[in-house]
Amino acid sequence: MEQYKRLLSYLKPYWWIIAIAAVFSLATSAVTGAMAWYIKPVIDGVKKDISVITVYLLAYVCFFIFKGVFSFAHSFLMRIVGAKIVRDIREQIFKRLIILPMNFYVHKPSGEIISRTINDSNTLQGLLGYAVKDVLVEGSTFIILLTIAFVRRWDLALLAVIVLPFSLFVIDKFGKKLRKIAQKTQEQVSGLIVRLTETIAGVKMIKVFLQEKLHIDRFDEENKKYYRITIKGARTIEYSSLLHEIITGAGTVSILFYGFYLVNLNQMTLGELISFSAAVGLIYTPIKRIGSANNSLQQAHAAAERIFYLIDQEPEADGTIEMPQFSSDIAYNNTTFFYPGTKKKVLDEVSFHAKKGELVAIVGKSGAGKTTLVDMLPRLYRTTSGNIKIDGIDINDVTLESLRKNIGIVSQDIILFNETVRDNIAFGRSDATQEEITEAAKAAYAHDFIKDMPEGYDTIIGERGVRLSGGQRQRIAIARALLKNPPILILDEATSSLDTASEIIVQKALDNLMANRTTIVIAHRLSTVRRADKILVLDKAKIVESGTHEELTGKNGIYKFLYQSQLEGSHEATGLEKDVPAV
Repeated sequence: MEQYKRLLSYLKPYWWIIAIAAVFSLATSAVTGAMAWYIKPVIDGVKKDISVITVYLLAYVCFFIFKGVFSFAHSFLMRIVGAKIVRDIREQIFKRLIILPMNFYVHKPSGEIISRTINDSNTLQGLLGYAVKDVLVEGSTFIILLTIAFVRRWDLALLAVIVLPFSLFVIDKFGKKLRKIAQKTQEQVSGLIVRLTETIAGVKMIKVFLQEKLHIDRFDEENKKYYRITIKGARTIEYSSLLHEIITGAGTVSILFYGFYLVNLNQMTLGELISFSAAVGLIYTPIKRIGSANNSLQQAHAAAERIFYLIDQEPEADGTIEMPQFSSDIAYNNTTFFYPGTKKKVLDEVSFHAKKGELVAIVGKSGAGKTTLVDMLPRLYRTTSGNIKIDGIDINDVTLESLRKNIGIVSQDIILFNETVRDNIAFGRSDATQEEITEAAKAAYAHDFIKDMPEGYDTIIGERGVRLSGGQRQRIAIARALLKNPPILILDEATSSLDTASEIIVQKALDNLMANRTTIVIAHRLSTVRRADKILVLDKAKIVESGTHEELTGKNGIYKFLYQSQLEGSHEATGLEKDVPAV
């Protein structure tokens, strides 16, 4: 019931549309009742003047016209309400998704989130449109027709309502079963979408590693599961319809048998019997439709549970203090972190300071916790224990907006949007002028290739910047960071995946970006490491070494080992001593 109450709460803003629809609903029911009522004078008047019969039949034509118009108006209005409700729910879901912490996205595949937002919402839209309409129309129709039946013959009406408990039992039994099936169906749709999104995202690797058949088989397996659960749901619905037909058929036959018996005894006219039978026959139709509406509501209940799961997720915790412009230092104080539900520490009591204007490099093996360390500064993840302070203020106490205004990020995994070059560069500065955007692009060494594109800064770059090279994507990202102009900069292996020529250009752009900023860089080039004011060596979630390049190479520690190993690898590859990526 809780889910239904929440769904009904979305109806409140549109009560006036529902009220108008309810008027048309009552009008539809009234016309249906009138059609059943007027059968008696039509049948009993067959032997009278043909003109009287003609009037009755013309009235019946008008009944059908009015019923069609009223039914159309009601159905259309309820579909509008259904569409508005789903629109509101989708907006609420998206607003919630955009403020959820990163931990949520670590545990939920993107395909499942998409399925809940789009597919489950679509399910709600269709079901709300039909189910609410049927409950309103058929409910009022049932009451009116039952009243007519009792007015015509109360004894026959009692015989007719004997079947109602059986119908209600069928509605309840199959409704509960269908809710469970609907839940599994929605979950299986999510599985299909997850497979599809993963395949599309990784299609390049699938082709290169000749894994087409494996992914076809995996998708086929999910598809067959969906087919089986869909058939199970269809069978449940049809069993419900079959039992309704049997129950109503038995009731109708019983009524007709007793009715003809009364006609033979001259205790009722044939017109009364047919009028009563029409009313009862029309009563059974609402019962069946209400049963169908209940099935739809059970499916809506399953979809609503999955949707409200997203809406009920706790958003990122925000602080109350407005952080001013960064002016002094950054301090990690015994910072510890592990993902919720796990016991393995990603960071274990990490402590270090970075003064304003310093370049701090972080090196270490893959999986040492480097990216998590820098992601905690803009509070993408909250510390499990310990704290991080900027200018002496605990970042957990400040507002996310004021904190993140001070920080810019350029990472290896560049995120660009299927918008124009201009929109992507101005992503953090929607108020930026074209002149400012161009200056940022020039400083990022991106202006020359942008102006040569088909529509220059108005060129759509495709999903994730697919129409650009790796180096071009990086320079767009650097231009974006330059335009934002943050005092604190995070570089997460920003050139590690580039070829040599692109890397040289991007490195020049990065030099422009790092100028006069406090920079924390996950080191990717030895030249960056050498000129860092401080190098932190991260190993097994802890900082095991700290110092300048000269200080660390003078020790027989992890940094010296990594440095020499990579230098030897560079000699073997080229025979020359040159800058190479640090781990």
